[in-house]
Amino acid sequence: MTDAESRISAAGVTLGYGERIVAEGLDLDVHTGVVTTVIGPNGCGKSTLLRALGRLLRPQSGQVLLDGKAIGSMRTRDVARVLGILPQSPTAPEGLTVADLVARGRHPHQSWIRQWSAADSDVVTHALEHTGIADLADRPLDELSGGQRQRAWISMALAQGTDILLLDEPTTYLDLAHSVEVLDLVDRLHEEMGRTIVMVLHDLNLAVRYSDQLVVMADGRIVTSGPPTEVISAELLREVFGLDAAVVDDPVSDRPLIVPIGTRHVYGKVGCEQPLSAVVNGAR
Repeated sequence: MTDAESRISAAGVTLGYGERIVAEGLDLDVHTGVVTTVIGPNGCGKSTLLRALGRLLRPQSGQVLLDGKAIGSMRTRDVARVLGILPQSPTAPEGLTVADLVARGRHPHQSWIRQWSAADSDVVTHALEHTGIADLADRPLDELSGGQRQRAWISMALAQGTDILLLDEPTTYLDLAHSVEVLDLVDRLHEEMGRTIVMVLHDLNLAVRYSDQLVVMADGRIVTSGPPTEVISAELLREVFGLDAAVVDDPVSDRPLIVPIGTRHVYGKVGCEQPLSAVVNGAR
C-alpha cells in the first residue's frame, strides 16, 4: 500500500472514455475510518475518479489498490464484499419495494451453496432500522420522497455489509433540509459503525461540515487535499471555482464557513458576474 492506513489508493491514475482523457496523473490515499469528500468545478473529473475507485472504470494508466491489491485483478464478488458504491441518481425497476431494494445488498454474500438465510433478513431489518425507514419497508420505491429514496439506497449499501462506502453526489436534487438529513445519516454510519466513506459533493459548505478530508480537483487533476481547515481559503475558492468569497469561522462548529460574494472571469466574458443564487450551492 502507498500508506499503511490506506484502504484505497490511486497511484498515477489516468482516466478517460475512449480517446477523451478526463483526469490524468491522480495520486490519492483514502484512509481507514475517514470521511473523504471530493470537490471541484463541474466537469473536473470528480465522479470519474469515484467510478475508478469503485472499479466501475478501468484506468488507462496507473492503478487503483484496494487493501494493497490491484482492484482490477480482484473478483467482482470479492470487491463487493468490501466496497459499496452508490452512483449518482441510481434507478430501480418500477414497483420495487424498499425491502426488496435493500435485500439486493445481500447478493454478494449469496452463492449456490449459501442461499438466503434468517441472518440475511436480520441484516436487512437492521439496515432499515438504522436509516430510520423500517416503516417504509413495504412501500414502492417510486412513491417515496427524494430524501426517503436516498435513505433506501444507503440502506441497501449498508446491508451489503462493506467497510467502505463510495457515494456520488448523494444530495443531488434534494433541498437543503433533506440534504442535511442524508448527510447526518452518513455521519452516523461513520461515527457509530466505523465506515470509511468517500463522497462527491457540490455544496462546498456541506462538504466542509461533513468531511475529515477534502480532495480538491480542477481540470482533471488533484490541486490539493487535507483537512477542511487547511484546504479552504479565499484564494483557493477564487482560483479553483472562480468564486469571490469570504472564509470565516463557523459559529456552530470549528470548521470554515464560506460566504459567497460573487463570481468573476469564469462565466462567459471576462468580468461578467452571475447572481449570488448561481453560486450558493458550491459555485456551480
